[in-house]
Amino acid sequence: MRHVIALDVGGTGMKAALVGDDGELLHRARRATGRERGPDAVVGAILDFAAELHAYGVTHYGAPALAAGIAVPGIVDEERGVAAYAANLGWKDVPLRALLAERLGVPVALGHDVRTGGLAEGRIGAGKGADRFLFVPLGTGIAGAIGIDGRVEAGAHGFAGEIGHVVVRPGGTPCPCGQHGCLERYASASAVSEAWAAACGDPAADAADCAKAVASGDPEAVRVWQEAVDALADGLVTALTLLDPRTLIIGGGLAEAGEVLFSPLRDAVRRRVTFQKLPTIVPAALGDTAGCLGAGLLARDLLDPAGPGSPAPDTTDLDPTDPSEVTA
Repeated sequence: MRHVIALDVGGTGMKAALVGDDGELLHRARRATGRERGPDAVVGAILDFAAELHAYGVTHYGAPALAAGIAVPGIVDEERGVAAYAANLGWKDVPLRALLAERLGVPVALGHDVRTGGLAEGRIGAGKGADRFLFVPLGTGIAGAIGIDGRVEAGAHGFAGEIGHVVVRPGGTPCPCGQHGCLERYASASAVSEAWAAACGDPAADAADCAKAVASGDPEAVRVWQEAVDALADGLVTALTLLDPRTLIIGGGLAEAGEVLFSPLRDAVRRRVTFQKLPTIVPAALGDTAGCLGAGLLARDLLDPAGPGSPAPDTTDLDPTDPSEVTA
């Protein structure tokens, strides 16, 4: 059975799948990255995991994978196939595409985790059918994926979509990037957690706790939440002014608040637009499976370089919390 390998590498764990030619998810598995053993061990774990998936395909489906796709965090040079830098994995300038291609003997596509997740959301998730979309996950930081006609724009140097470092509060909170007042210092899940912990006096409180307090009408929580929403709206309006997306997809941990986030956010964006066309603002649909699904799409694009159009993976039965989907 024709299939490809899809692999999504996170800071602590890896998610993988074998994706059939008709889009069926044939096999799913997870592994730890082993980052506590250092960057070389992480690379070794990735190569070993990919080799196991390759062998599984031969044993269970009678043929090796035709290609592989891998999504990784940090700075990624997709054109050269190099994982340039990832602070949480400790690596620098790893020729991951070449290493995997040598180990597996098949063509390999390497992608940035957020852009790869955005690819999946755009083609088969919340942005399906949109010719232009912007995917913005609100997690520890904030990044973005710019979708154009079924593909995601990486930029001339691999930095396209870094909306988290748009300055929304000039002279504001310092950011590790070296600027002051960056969007992710105000509207990421970690920023909301920090602000709410300080406001409520509980160092263990997080963004989810703030959202619950907002839903119950706590005025201090409403203040903290609205400040984050206003900053997010400022950043998003800058992005939609430049990019004119048809659909704006919001994901990540903060989006799990549902309408507690989306109702005030839609209002805040609407108040700020003037001549711009207001995009449809929707929650992401694929959750933490987006990166893996996007890696599968990258791999399948290697087999169909003319463009996207092959059947999309069937995600209806994909449950990332199901223990049966995790192998030892």
